[in-house]
Amino acid sequence: MHRKDKVEARQRRKRRIRKKIQGTGQKPRLTVFKSIKQIYAQLVDDTQQRVLTGISTLNKEVQAGLKSGGNSDAAKKVGEAIGKKALGLGITEVVFDRNGFKYHGRIKALADGAREAGLKF
Repeated sequence: MHRKDKVEARQRRKRRIRKKIQGTGQKPRLTVFKSIKQIYAQLVDDTQQRVLTGISTLNKEVQAGLKSGGNSDAAKKVGEAIGKKALGLGITEVVFDRNGFKYHGRIKALADGAREAGLKF
């Protein structure tokens, strides 16, 4: 499978998922993006079309003590950080948007970290 085909397949999965889920102010969408070297997470309110908060492996507090931003340990740390930020904003429930990525590896680690921090989804 070529790189272009993989990207197009992920985009198709992403569109299919986004038809079904939507974030609100009380229950925002926790969307995840991963590249080879980094992982990013954002809380999005789709009704007002705005990002409530976001964090990634590029943030200084997450980066401390990590060897790489592209592994499961980093993803778990990002999940815990986004969970703490959400609780700070008074958000306890979210809708998880894996953004077309398969739910395993780094995506699963991020979700587990967010759950451990206290988010429900």
